[in-house]
Amino acid sequence: MSALMDKIKKNTTIMGTAMLKESKIFGNKDMITTPVPMINVALGGDIDGGLTPGLTVLAGPSKHFKTLFALVMGAAFLKKYEDGVVLFYDSEFGTPIKYFESLNIDMSRVIHTPITDIELLKQDIMVQLKGFDRKDKVMIIVDSVGNLASRKEVDDALDGKTVVDMTRAKAMKSLFRMVTPHLTIKDIPMITINHTYQTMEMFSKAVVSGGTGIYYSADTIWIIGRQQDKDDKTKKIDGYHFIINIEKSRYVREKSKIPISVSYEQGINKWSGFLELALEAKVVAKPLAGRFERIDENGVFFGPRYKEEDIISNDEFWEDILKTTDFGDWIREKYSVAGAGSLIQNDLEDEEEAE
Repeated sequence: MSALMDKIKKNTTIMGTAMLKESKIFGNKDMITTPVPMINVALGGDIDGGLTPGLTVLAGPSKHFKTLFALVMGAAFLKKYEDGVVLFYDSEFGTPIKYFESLNIDMSRVIHTPITDIELLKQDIMVQLKGFDRKDKVMIIVDSVGNLASRKEVDDALDGKTVVDMTRAKAMKSLFRMVTPHLTIKDIPMITINHTYQTMEMFSKAVVSGGTGIYYSADTIWIIGRQQDKDDKTKKIDGYHFIINIEKSRYVREKSKIPISVSYEQGINKWSGFLELALEAKVVAKPLAGRFERIDENGVFFGPRYKEEDIISNDEFWEDILKTTDFGDWIREKYSVAGAGSLIQNDLEDEEEAE
């Protein structure tokens, strides 16, 4: 280490300052891998990826299982860290106990904090974050900020005022501006559930509510859509097919669409999306109507033929494909972001050609 670098390190007043290659904060991300490969892809661009420290926003209309997705990540966090704790800020009070039970979440390791306005959340979460350090295994879930009022809005209602509240967006922006650096520095993942609204354009699109503050601060933003899964004979709804639209990510190609299936009887299908992707990757083919077969690198079919219902949740089938093919690498190539180095190189080549 040079004398100048040694001097800088000695003179700094900021904890965590270190040589970049030795930094415990820069580039050193803890990763929480869930049991559902395509949720890991939506979070980290890889079937072995997952939730990282920082702000993750799950946005969508009501009843789009946003809380369930957050709790899947919470369950994975508690499983990885025996001394881990989930700090659950609740403004909607609509999360069914069965969600926690079905995911085997130990509710004695979940701190439930009711919140009624943005300022109350901001005050409490900053006090909590100030008391944590990197060795504390804490995960934060906020359910949700979508309908959370500002304190001024509450006070105006109590005073009988009907003026429009212009402070909410500023309060929201302040909240996430204050929280964001602490999450990375102290290695804390935070999931915030939010709502969306449709723009008034001719071709309207879903937009995350709450202003630009939450958007700028987030490392990952999902906008969740859904389709009903109906039984063809009875016409009853058996569950839903969700599409996770990657609105923003540091690891996944933005605008990617990740399919996740949830049934009332079996919950989240662990192998959601794999059949469609396997067909695209040509590791599975459909030579006969209603039947699927494995296919090798030479295009030769092998093994038994399956009905769709026999393989969509078949652990042995998909684990063998991941073990014996490059399907996992293919998924990573499809969804993960490109390396920055190649982008810079391409830019330099373009400049040389222009000259």
